[in-house]
Amino acid sequence: MKSLRPLLFLVSMLLIVGLAGGCRSAQANPSGPKAISDEPTATPPPTEALASQSQGGEAQAFFGEEFDNPLSGDWTQFLYYDEKVSDAEAVNVQTQNGKLVWSFDTKDLDYYLFYKAYSYQDVKLETSYDNRGVNNNYVSLICRYNSTYGWYEFQVANNGLYNIYAMEPLENGKLRENRLANGGSLAIKQGKGINEYAATCQGNQLTLRINGEKVASVTDAKFSLPEGQVGIAVSSLNVVPVAIEMDWFRVSAP
Repeated sequence: MKSLRPLLFLVSMLLIVGLAGGCRSAQANPSGPKAISDEPTATPPPTEALASQSQGGEAQAFFGEEFDNPLSGDWTQFLYYDEKVSDAEAVNVQTQNGKLVWSFDTKDLDYYLFYKAYSYQDVKLETSYDNRGVNNNYVSLICRYNSTYGWYEFQVANNGLYNIYAMEPLENGKLRENRLANGGSLAIKQGKGINEYAATCQGNQLTLRINGEKVASVTDAKFSLPEGQVGIAVSSLNVVPVAIEMDWFRVSAP
């Protein structure tokens, strides 16, 4: 299978993570700044340039991605990492044998993929993945991503923990992580094994289900992000290697 574009992107801006509600990973809190790296088109197109989910077109608003072929040009990606401790070249993401395989041999690095063809309001995201590496990593589902206003991020760790964040870009170029919910769940299959989870963004209600069980539901009355792109991400923390084999990803009406 053809690999995704190599991870040799331009460093476009520096972001220091604000610690509102805690850092992204309690296990990884580097002192140096992180950098967002992406393609030369610094960030995905603004929401206004995207088709709404009600419009027709060649790309589909609601779909299932089985990863039988390389990802189309409707996807864009960027890295989020600490230059002092992370090596962007020690990451490989590619479709292989009907799966999206994420391989990390570097600590404290987040790899985001966004579906840039549509802007969504209410949406349900689902994925199934097999953890083949260390026990300490995050797999994230993202809704309402907008480079100006922020996004909602649902994180599930193979160590049994989860988080729901409202990610907030600040005027000074920093990024604040606002934790809306967090905890542990016995619904998560820890260690090596397959987990399925779903994130629903409907109005101001954010709901996380893991292996069919609802583990968290929170109403966001503060940020009320209106709409944006959907996405997926995998994050390494303080141990490697990270090896995630994602079987499928689905976008549907809630």
